Amino acid sequence: MQQQIAVITLGVTDLGRSRAFYASGFGWTPAFANEDIAFYQMNGFVFATWLVSALEEDMQRPGLATPGAFSLAHNVGSAAEVDSVIDRLVAAGGTLLRRGDAPPHGGFRGYVADPDGHAWEVAWNPSWPIDEQGHVRFAP
Repeated sequence: MQQQIAVITLGVTDLGRSRAFYASGFGWTPAFANEDIAFYQMNGFVFATWLVSALEEDMQRPGLATPGAFSLAHNVGSAAEVDSVIDRLVAAGGTLLRRGDAPPHGGFRGYVADPDGHAWEVAWNPSWPIDEQGHVRFAP
């Protein structure tokens, strides 16, 4: 089986607030949106935000409103960009979880939660190059 992810979907409680956060914070525009869901075309997969009530119904799994123990990552091209992106995300309605600093494994990173509590790591790692199309390559 091919190693790939086609879609990552986050349950959100207010789609308008979520769209505003991703538009103002990351500068993303949905490829498609309606009153329940927004799809963002990424480099190699689709990212979606879906009203949690509709997601719970679709999965037949009530009680998903609390985010799980995971983080998504947005890599940037330099250490200086980490705090700049974090500041934009906080100004767009995110919550600062951790200001940018250097972890023991190298690079520079910080964390912000979106308005629904989903954690985003904003990171720069000199060993993980980003090509012209925005693809990150794992290169230890």
